[in-house]
Amino acid sequence: MTLELVIFDCDGMLVDTEAVTNRIIADFLEQYGLTIAEDEIVTLFSGGTMASVGVEATKRGAKLPEGWLDEIYSVVFDALRQGVAVIAGVEDLIDQLMAKGIAIAIASNGPMQKMEITLRPSGLWQRFEGRIYSGHQYAPKPKPDMLYQIMADAGVMPAQTVMIDDMPSGCRAAQAAGVRCFGYVADGDPARLDGTGAIKVWSMAEVADLLRAAS
Repeated sequence: MTLELVIFDCDGMLVDTEAVTNRIIADFLEQYGLTIAEDEIVTLFSGGTMASVGVEATKRGAKLPEGWLDEIYSVVFDALRQGVAVIAGVEDLIDQLMAKGIAIAIASNGPMQKMEITLRPSGLWQRFEGRIYSGHQYAPKPKPDMLYQIMADAGVMPAQTVMIDDMPSGCRAAQAAGVRCFGYVADGDPARLDGTGAIKVWSMAEVADLLRAAS
């Protein structure tokens, strides 16, 4: 079927926020009794919600105080307001999709406020506005609920949709929803997406080529 909709993850897919966020998580957890390397943060927590970070960290011995979520989000938001880079090639890819009349949307496990902070300076927030979905409003990935809602709102079927994500949670959500998925592995260990059903890609140019073949 004809490609009608491309759904993007946000962190690590549209903007390069993960290094900043992972460093803050590591420093924050150390304050509360859990020392964990930044590269292990990526393995354990990336792609999930901050609340799920707390659940796993508590299991590992962190003594998180009441209100810790508000505390860490305040630190993260302040850091992100300093500015983050847009992922190389993503703006060109969005231009190509819009020129073809292909709808775009975001499905992120992050909160809406975080996405606005990171996306608005580059203009990406404005380009996706009205089609930005958060795991704080719907069941977060790897559950497929957000993808089902996006497709319903766009009036398209799974066979007309592609998901682009860099983390197992997003790729598994696409798999559960019956949506083709391109797994962006330009950074980190590509093996993280093994078994998710995603087609691994290393650049936005490669994504563009695959989308042309799919449309």
